[in-house]
Amino acid sequence: MKTSAQPIVRDIVLIGGGHSHVGVLKRFGMKPEPGVRLTVICTDVHTPYSGMLPGYVAGHYSYDEVHIDLGRLCMFAGARLYRDEVIGIDRAQRKVICRNRPPVAYDLVSINVGSTPQLKVPGSAEFAVPVKPITGFNQRWLSLLKRVQNLQHGPLRIAVVGAGAGGVELLLAMQHRLRAELTQRGCPADWLQFHLLNAGATILPTHNPGVRERFAQVLAQRGVHVHLNAQVQTVQAGVMLCAQGQRIEADEIMWVTQAGGAPWLRDTGLALDEGGFIQVTPTLQSTADEHVFAAGDIATITGYPLEKAGVFAVRMGRPLADNLRAKLRGESLTPYHPQSRWLALISTGDRYAVASRGALGFAGAWVWRWKDWIDRRFMRKFSEFPAMDEAASPAPASLAMSAEESLQAISAIAMRCGGCGAKVGSTVLSRALGQLDIVPRDDVLIGLKDPDDAAVVRIPPGKLLVQSVDFFRAFVDDPYLFGRIAANHALGDIFAMGGQAQTATAIATVPPGLEAKVEELLFQMMTGAVDVLNDAGCALVGGHTGEGSELALGFAINGLIDDKPEGILRKGGMQAGDVLILSKPMGTGTLFAAHARGQAKGRWIDAALTSMAMSNRLGAEILRRHGTTACTDLTGFGLLGHLVEMTKPSGVDAELDLASLPLLEGAVDTVAAGIVSSLQPANVRLRRALRNQEDFVQHPRYPLLFDPQTAGGLLASVPAAQVQACVAELKAAGYVHTAIIGRILPMADALEPVVLTDSTA
Repeated sequence: MKTSAQPIVRDIVLIGGGHSHVGVLKRFGMKPEPGVRLTVICTDVHTPYSGMLPGYVAGHYSYDEVHIDLGRLCMFAGARLYRDEVIGIDRAQRKVICRNRPPVAYDLVSINVGSTPQLKVPGSAEFAVPVKPITGFNQRWLSLLKRVQNLQHGPLRIAVVGAGAGGVELLLAMQHRLRAELTQRGCPADWLQFHLLNAGATILPTHNPGVRERFAQVLAQRGVHVHLNAQVQTVQAGVMLCAQGQRIEADEIMWVTQAGGAPWLRDTGLALDEGGFIQVTPTLQSTADEHVFAAGDIATITGYPLEKAGVFAVRMGRPLADNLRAKLRGESLTPYHPQSRWLALISTGDRYAVASRGALGFAGAWVWRWKDWIDRRFMRKFSEFPAMDEAASPAPASLAMSAEESLQAISAIAMRCGGCGAKVGSTVLSRALGQLDIVPRDDVLIGLKDPDDAAVVRIPPGKLLVQSVDFFRAFVDDPYLFGRIAANHALGDIFAMGGQAQTATAIATVPPGLEAKVEELLFQMMTGAVDVLNDAGCALVGGHTGEGSELALGFAINGLIDDKPEGILRKGGMQAGDVLILSKPMGTGTLFAAHARGQAKGRWIDAALTSMAMSNRLGAEILRRHGTTACTDLTGFGLLGHLVEMTKPSGVDAELDLASLPLLEGAVDTVAAGIVSSLQPANVRLRRALRNQEDFVQHPRYPLLFDPQTAGGLLASVPAAQVQACVAELKAAGYVHTAIIGRILPMADALEPVVLTDSTA
């Protein structure tokens, strides 16, 4: 994540990661606007490029070649990426409403979410697959591909509803790939039957007669059954019934008809057209709200009836970025004037394409190569990033601010006080914390609901107090998610000892800025933390918040444990014959080191964050039920460091199977590239604990023994008789990566307690 020396005075929130918004991110990355922060809210971490989707389906491109990595792009742009689903906008409060997180405040908001399937035909929602959103289609496409790869007989009937350019291109791409799969297995091509349905009298209605005729010939040559004037009225399992009486049987139905605007837009009060798309002026501002922008398929520009085509979404990126800047600066906005004609390059699935522009049309393999060159050049813009230009941007004072905001901005930039002068103001703090819904506990006598100089907490009879503390700076741009992970990490030690969390005291540092921005940041971060604390039954009772150059958060946790010897889970209880298990995958250290360099794929980081945000509370309860003899949570010292902490007091040795270690996707790639955490060198000093390291030092997984973890899994020894049931229950509870990684051995005469193996060797 990037940090800025400038305080944040304005927030732009981008809803969706469509073609226009990736253009905005690239332009803000090239030329940052000091004092302006971008936040992207999107359900996925990869944005598919529609121009290359048919090539992906046809098998000419890999998944990564046709997707823009939003994680890396946001890293370049200095933008925050929130992975969530937007379900509304509160325009009065200027907040974006999300499904799984607190509302996100904005000064300007831009919407680029594409179109949403309008499956209004009875049965279509149950029995058809919409092409958009592409993520959902991709999952069904991969399922269909696997089905054909295992097909034992035919016919398998595949139908595409909608014969515009998108429908025709998709059908031909699927046919090319699926027939190739059958041919490779020596199966007859006629096991597959393809049907193309259109409600109108012609295919590709927006293109010239010559282009339509070319594709009619291609479809006929490839044995596609074309059904014109076939308006589908009902979809049932395996069959479509049309208005003029046609009955078309199909095992797979792909829906490529006109889509509409997202349903949640209807409740925003924004002006929408009859299709549910946002009506905007040529400056790409909503006609109902100058602080709301929209671009791409979701926008309908007043005076410009445009086809829903990716070319327009791409070309709106630059004027959208320029007008967002201009609006924040209080400058005049520039209208966007789309071209009346554009070049469409439509592929036929077999590395052959047809060019269409107005009355012109030409085709050939060379046209496909031309299209391939154009598409790859476009994609390189969002994967190869040049140096940024910061000097050309104006100072924050040029942003359109009220007099009070200007004074706050000057104050935020000025030299900051130390000591108690560095505390966050009481008004900001009380407003942010006052919005939190903290779990009540009868044993909290004085806490945040009745604040005093300190919290007062009762220890119930028969209980012991367990205490732990953790604190670290933010490593992810999403403060809500960071708050969740920080709380999970701090609670881990309590759970690992078999305790129940009772109370938490927070300590946080936040960068200086406008009061509203500091308040919003605190609210987001502490809401994430409190969500986790509440789930653990742990009451937040107080804390301290001060200013600092970087966002950071930690907690002192009090826990309760039964006052009896067997009530405490210790590190030093391992017994020879026990089996060693780990409940979460490893690799967070190297992955986030790579993320800081912009060299980690977005899906790698997304998977790592999902793992880190998962609580160890339930896992610890399961381990206790299955008689675990020793337990610890995997954190900064890495697997080897924590394992040595367990073997030494237990008086045992351990055997680790490198091949069985559960690893996060990408971890092997990043350590192979030499990218490791800054704590790794200190952890590597523990290699002296390895009895046979010389045999494995070149092993691709060897460096991950020393990788420091944040909010890692539980490392535990379990009696052999209980381990299979324990692992099964952990997986069923959501710890799907739980693995048996080794066994506990009697102590040998050697000084090195850990032996490495590789079960694949």
